[in-house]
Amino acid sequence: MARDRNTHDEYIAPIRRLLVGVAVVLLFGIFLVWRIDSPRVERFRAAVIDRVVPSFDWAMAPVTGLVELVGDFRSYAALNEQNGNLRRELQQMKAWKEAALQLEQENARLLELNNVRLDPQLTFVTGVVMTDSGSPFRQSVLLNVGRRDGIVDGWPAMDGLGLVGRISGVGRGTARVILLTDTSSRIPVTIQPSGQKAILAGDNTLNPPIEFLENPDTVRPGDRVVSSGDGGVFPADLLVGQVALGSDRRLRVRLAADYGRLEFLRILRAHPHEDITDPGGLLTPEGGLIGPVLPRTAEADQDG
Repeated sequence: MARDRNTHDEYIAPIRRLLVGVAVVLLFGIFLVWRIDSPRVERFRAAVIDRVVPSFDWAMAPVTGLVELVGDFRSYAALNEQNGNLRRELQQMKAWKEAALQLEQENARLLELNNVRLDPQLTFVTGVVMTDSGSPFRQSVLLNVGRRDGIVDGWPAMDGLGLVGRISGVGRGTARVILLTDTSSRIPVTIQPSGQKAILAGDNTLNPPIEFLENPDTVRPGDRVVSSGDGGVFPADLLVGQVALGSDRRLRVRLAADYGRLEFLRILRAHPHEDITDPGGLLTPEGGLIGPVLPRTAEADQDG
């Protein structure tokens, strides 16, 4: 076996040297041909290129595919980066959209405040709700207006549509509003169109009950409930809500104010009414006679 291997090496080694020599000579000849600056050699080179290069398209196919693959990878990387930028911009647009929706809702509530029809003699101060009581046993909110803004204890507070409560506690820059739903809230109301007078009593629910109603048979669910103005607690004809029949079969009020979104409240400057101390002066002029003046007759003149 060792002899056969040596014989094999003796034949392979000379052939290898011969092939290497031929390749060196061929490459050297190509180099010389490619470097000779002659018109004939130039035409020969052109003929060789025209003959050989087109037939080597199959050999260039892997290189071309690799180049295209690299280009596609770069394009994919650019698309991936662009997709990431678009995602970030979309997230920012969502944040801007949410901010725009909040501003739109805030603007709508402010427009509602501006469109409320009130007594022209009533003026108001608008405050922002800073916080609520956060307690199930006390229903109140804190506003950013107070004594420096002329707020007085007892003034009514409204949102964009209906009555919310009254001022109960005033500081220099803050004021607390007791809501109509609080258990300590009692306000006189009028139910329209029947004209029935009653008391709206808070019970820590969003639908407080109606108490001390004279004739419940004249009241129907859906009737309008407004402040009566009795006792000088609130001005008259402020919208409170609508009559509703509760699950306990009691007449309650579905409040018109949106207690789920109390952000701005309008504080009405409800000046107390003037007390009448001399009612007789309203009926007759000072020093005048009470009752109609009768014309004199001829008989009266003869008797006189």
